Amino acid sequence: MNSALLKQTLKNEDMVTFREEFLHLHPYDQAIFFQNLHEDLRSTIYHYLSPEEMASLFENLEIEEAEYKDVLAEMNPTYAADMLSNMYADDAVDVLNELDKDQVASYLTIMDDEAADEIKELLHYEEYTAGSIMTTEFIAISKNQTVRSAMFILKNEAPRAETIYYLYVIDEEKHLVGVISLRDLIVSHDDVMISEIMYDRVVSVSVGEDQEEVVKKMKDYNFLAVPVVDFQNHLLGIITVDDIMDVMEEEASDDYSKLAAVSDMDTLDRNPISAAKKRLPWLIILLFLGMFTASLIGKFEETLSKVAILAMFIPLIAGMAGNTGTQALAVAVRGIATGDLQKESKFKLLIREAGTGLITGATCGIVVTLVVFIWQSDFFLGVLVGVSIFSTLFVATLAGSFIPLIMHRFKIDPAVASGPFITTINDIISILIYFGMATIFMNYLAP
Repeated sequence: MNSALLKQTLKNEDMVTFREEFLHLHPYDQAIFFQNLHEDLRSTIYHYLSPEEMASLFENLEIEEAEYKDVLAEMNPTYAADMLSNMYADDAVDVLNELDKDQVASYLTIMDDEAADEIKELLHYEEYTAGSIMTTEFIAISKNQTVRSAMFILKNEAPRAETIYYLYVIDEEKHLVGVISLRDLIVSHDDVMISEIMYDRVVSVSVGEDQEEVVKKMKDYNFLAVPVVDFQNHLLGIITVDDIMDVMEEEASDDYSKLAAVSDMDTLDRNPISAAKKRLPWLIILLFLGMFTASLIGKFEETLSKVAILAMFIPLIAGMAGNTGTQALAVAVRGIATGDLQKESKFKLLIREAGTGLITGATCGIVVTLVVFIWQSDFFLGVLVGVSIFSTLFVATLAGSFIPLIMHRFKIDPAVASGPFITTINDIISILIYFGMATIFMNYLAP
């Protein structure tokens, strides 16, 4: 892509050359070029491209959600409404969801009635459900028609459909009764009835189903698209693989935010005040948990004053507990997110993690016992630190896997059991184990 040439044609107001070069680009490349332009040059593009051409570009934009409002504000309202009308309904809904209600109402009023009705139908579905990410631009055929007539429908409706790889079969009351692939349609004889060649065991999703569940289902079945139905099995729309990829990116970003104890990482905050507002609530909670950990150490002040060398190993004990707890947490959260835990009992996971904790704890405990004994020439101190490491790693591993399972059981996102939280909880556990054992066996330790 020759960006310099395209920019020059815009500056020279050479519409013919610009259109010739620009419209030969892939829509993604068009979007990349567009979003890197200054507002003045973008305003020229609005005069050079039709709303339909702009719609294809707009569907491929990769800008922050809040920026959609600014870009639409650059356009003439009628032009923007026409562009939204020419976008796939689900993509137009994604854009409109970022605008104020008054702006949404204004654009819907200007749009043509058919497009506005499709978009309104999707706007009322709850966010993060199958209904909110489905499209109504699909091809449906009747089971009581021939392949010839189905091909006629396909040719007429294909330009507007989001995908044509699957055709969905409905009855007279618009119930979903089957599905047929494009390949099967093409290779079948023209006079064969659709009911004879359709696949009637259709896998579908409910309109109110969580988008994460939809992702799992499409992944399990390797679908390019999946139909969406209501509680009476009426066909409402379809969800395509490109929408699922967007959901996967969104969910991954959301889980990463929670694991990092940051409330929202969907957007890159250029304002430090805004970024601080999002991070402070989590940091303040962690601050109080940290103060509780510090107060626990204070409870063992007498033990520390008598055997000061114990303080040297506090970071080691706490650090090891946090590390092993985070590892167990990652395994549990991933198992829940991918659905792998549904294929085996949670009890088996806990038993496996308990075994892992025993092995890693025993190994690290023996190693640290020998190192401390050689380093400090104090056998009992080495045993104390080694046994503390063993006990801490075992308990921390169990806590790292058990806590997200409990949260999942109570319908709480297990990603909330984030790294910082599990680390702080395991700090508390490790301090209690370490100093508790030190207090019990104090008489064996050299002052």
